[in-house]
Amino acid sequence: MGTCSEKRKSVPELFGSSVFNDDVMQERLPKDVYKSLRKTIDEGKDLDLTVANAVASAMKDWAVEKGATHYTHWFQPLNGITAEKHDSFISPTSDGRVIMQFSGKELVRGEPDASSFPSGGLRATFEARGYTAWDPTSYAFVKGDSLYIPTAFCSYSGETLDKKTPLLRSMEDLSTQALRIVRLFGDQKTKRVITTVGSEQEYFLVDKKLYEERPDLRFCGRTLFGAKAPKGQELDDHYFGAIKPRVAAFMKELDEELWKLGILAKTKHNEVAPAQHELAPIFTTTNIATDHNQLTMETMKNVAARHGLVCLLNEKPFEGVNGSGKHNNWSISTDTGENLLSPGKEPAKNTQFLLFLAAIIKGVDEYQDLLRISVASAGNDHRLGANEAPPAIVSMFLGDELAAILDAIEKDEPYTGIEEKKLQTGVHVLPDLSMDTTDRNRTSPFAFTGNKFEFRMLGSAISISCPNIMLNTIAAEEIRQFADQLETSADLEGDVRKIVRKVMKEHKRIIFNGDGYSEAWTEEAKRRGLLNLPTTVDALPRYLDQKNVELFTSHKIYTEAEMEARYETILEEYSKTLHIEALTMSQMVRQEILPAVSAYAASLAEAVAAKRAVYAQLPCKAETGLIQSLSTLMDSAFEKVESLDTCLANGKIHSDNTLAVATYYKDTIIPAMAALRAVVDEMEVNTAADFWPYPSYGDLMFRV
Repeated sequence: MGTCSEKRKSVPELFGSSVFNDDVMQERLPKDVYKSLRKTIDEGKDLDLTVANAVASAMKDWAVEKGATHYTHWFQPLNGITAEKHDSFISPTSDGRVIMQFSGKELVRGEPDASSFPSGGLRATFEARGYTAWDPTSYAFVKGDSLYIPTAFCSYSGETLDKKTPLLRSMEDLSTQALRIVRLFGDQKTKRVITTVGSEQEYFLVDKKLYEERPDLRFCGRTLFGAKAPKGQELDDHYFGAIKPRVAAFMKELDEELWKLGILAKTKHNEVAPAQHELAPIFTTTNIATDHNQLTMETMKNVAARHGLVCLLNEKPFEGVNGSGKHNNWSISTDTGENLLSPGKEPAKNTQFLLFLAAIIKGVDEYQDLLRISVASAGNDHRLGANEAPPAIVSMFLGDELAAILDAIEKDEPYTGIEEKKLQTGVHVLPDLSMDTTDRNRTSPFAFTGNKFEFRMLGSAISISCPNIMLNTIAAEEIRQFADQLETSADLEGDVRKIVRKVMKEHKRIIFNGDGYSEAWTEEAKRRGLLNLPTTVDALPRYLDQKNVELFTSHKIYTEAEMEARYETILEEYSKTLHIEALTMSQMVRQEILPAVSAYAASLAEAVAAKRAVYAQLPCKAETGLIQSLSTLMDSAFEKVESLDTCLANGKIHSDNTLAVATYYKDTIIPAMAALRAVVDEMEVNTAADFWPYPSYGDLMFRV
């Protein structure tokens, strides 16, 4: 019999229970301290050290009550993951004892070693000093035995070494520009305009024992070899299908752990591919959503391990089936609760909405390259344009109604409207349903979905900070241009229509409501003059184009040196990722695959010899055919692994020119890896399962 104290907490009791949130602050901080802190959070006011000391003391007491003995400044370096260094609260006393202390200075500033984090050349290896700075807009939380304090990360000389700082800058900049527009439309109450994000997270789950038997999964996060299973996603029976008990147990614990951390986990379901799933949160402020997504990915891995599973976040862990993305649902709202991307009941008459929409259309067209760059990685290159993923070509979906409204404005004609329709089910007991005037387009990289844009190109492992920095800054620039024109306008309504008309005439090429998966769209996009940048190496050099440097430097998001650093960091990561994959391939082939296939061929030869010892004229066509086929494949695999190793030894990979190195990996190493894989996958099909050294695709995807 359980006691009342053992009773499970309800979701409202559970939610945010490990977070030093607003309710906790109101309860534990003196009123004047709380008010001062809220001004810092809401209005960007400077934080007084006396306030910081009071907050630190209350935060420490609360954390200790939660079982914490340490604190850490939790930050997001340029490698896209999170970093943490834990210090205990203990402080020695004169009598040789210890007390638990935490000061405002320790809360506000940390000093981790900055030398081992990616800097893209901003820092030399011997320059170790770096600083972390508390971000009071993102709540601290307790995890394990530590108090986690979200922070920004910068070098000793002030350059940003993280993803949080430029994100916060972009949010402030967009707010400044958007406020100019809402003021023109009579809104004097709004103090701040915020961007909000809900990031849908896709992932695979595989059995931990099987995972441990695959060096490619352990070292690279994806399979480098693997013949297709007899069954994949062809029957469309996995998507939204019944959730297996083991996976359901994982999802249940995952929800509870995320709720404790204040993460608004809302929706969970099976995705398209076998063993693939999705978790979607409710939207929240962009910088908090970014922190939450980093926590979500970490928590997924930790919870999976407790269930004997491994969570795979690589964009393409299995060839030939749906890869994993991360849909970034982005919108713009006022601090008074108005969604500036909500069309309302009569979007054709919603002039303010049409102006913001025009800004997004113009920005996405002018900065297609930046949106593609924001999702660039070696892993995502495998995913884009393949098996249910959007293409690498950036376009926008607006739907029939908005397209018709904008077309009418462009032609300077009245908009007649689209009649509301009812969905007739034909079954008396089922209600007739109101139909939206626009369907959704899951093939579009950047789709309008009612009151937000769904940016679907992100890979599952990526930090969402970079795409949202791009979106915020692009939007801020276009809104700035419109505000400059309209602040002296004598006819606001008429001048907005002129702006929208001009935008449509010059930028409607970016709008595409059709099938983004079709080959015909690739040709159509080319005719329209849209960019097709299939790989990271194709896309990234455009990052330092003059227009892009001017965009980020004029809005004070990055300095030119910080942009160059990020350019170098992404290229280095791309090359290092492929280098590790190529080395892993070589090791797997030389140490396990070739010996295994050779052993199988030898066993076949022994079987032939044994049979013919009994009867010399036995044909043994199966055995001899397999021996011949496998011997040919082994020779081919040996030649190709030798070629891959020669390519890896080539001096070009040691060049100081990061673009040249990355280009070499794209043009030489990837084709060599693909050629080796093709042969090895054919060998797997022709080798007895008892001899093949690794779990198959069928095992990995269907044994959970």
